[in-house]
Amino acid sequence: MILRISTIFGIAASMSAGIALGILGYRALMEGEEGLLRAGVLRQAIEHIRTDYVAEVPEGQLVEDALRGMLGGLDRRSAYLDQAAVERLEAETDGRFGGIGIELGLVDDQFTVVAPMDDTPAARAGLAPGDRILALNREPLAGKKLLEVVGLLRGPPGTDLHLTLARADARFEVSLTRARIEIQSVRIRWLAPGYAYARIARFQRNTAKDFADAIAALQREDAIAGLVLDLRNNPGGVLGAAVDVADAFLEQGLIAFTEGRTSASRREFEVLEGDLLRGAPVTVLINRGTASAAEIVAGALQDHGRAVLIGAETYGKGSVQAVLPLRGNRALKLTTAHYFTPEGRAIEGRGIVPDVPADPADEEAMLAQALQALRGSGQ
Repeated sequence: MILRISTIFGIAASMSAGIALGILGYRALMEGEEGLLRAGVLRQAIEHIRTDYVAEVPEGQLVEDALRGMLGGLDRRSAYLDQAAVERLEAETDGRFGGIGIELGLVDDQFTVVAPMDDTPAARAGLAPGDRILALNREPLAGKKLLEVVGLLRGPPGTDLHLTLARADARFEVSLTRARIEIQSVRIRWLAPGYAYARIARFQRNTAKDFADAIAALQREDAIAGLVLDLRNNPGGVLGAAVDVADAFLEQGLIAFTEGRTSASRREFEVLEGDLLRGAPVTVLINRGTASAAEIVAGALQDHGRAVLIGAETYGKGSVQAVLPLRGNRALKLTTAHYFTPEGRAIEGRGIVPDVPADPADEEAMLAQALQALRGSGQ
């Protein structure tokens, strides 16, 4: 499936709205006695630093540091992206970058593994959702920003990195070698005669098309009587790809909606394409590492009664970050809205609760349970 036109227009509208908000905010800052005071204080501060600070600081650096502080004070997911951060984001969206292969987040102000990515140094070393990274190369991370730590984790393939981590109350050390991370978003195979298994590791630009092509290839071999969709440790990714994957299982109705302050941030995502499986039963495997766009898919299928969710409660990342471009290949990553499932359930801070609790770490037992649910389905 291709990215729907409504999504493209929505992104454009979000960018336009962001630019407009920036202009309005600047005007408000400059208007009125209080606004003039704030603007004057900011100018005074910059001038004092330029003339009186012990070392000379380029004005461009002062501006960038001011932007980082301004965005960092909003919420833990909004951020100022310099040129290097924009390039990292673009590489991650394409699924190719150098690093250890984890999705990192802030939980209780600690740098926490949201999910290790499949077939990466982090996954092979046994890192798990919820692990807290305390130090890199024995240098404590206290006081650092999330984007700064992400940048430290990235690096040329073949270079080494030493992590100090905590899991529950235990501390442990891991040495890793960075690799070129090329994520294979979709993997699909037969689990048993007539029953397919599809693993989506992350939602990238081509995920929906790759998924549809893989389903079509299996259907040319045999009819699919049921499908296990594995979203464990899927940290999310491109919203449009997730919406299109959910669309592939549904005939009609709402997939998700967002709510924010502006009209551009209030959007609804409707089913357009129809059910590729023609009503064959579906089970979805989830765990604590299932986050963001992956939670949208799981929540939509659960609300529509289209799938049985098996595993553990998901991460609970349901906020929308719009990337708003600035001059010089810089950008703002700004939280503009929150996701909701078709029935209006908030995802942010709550996650998706499975229909059938199970231990996500027990691969064999989970697959057996999912296959049993498919075979026993009355759909």
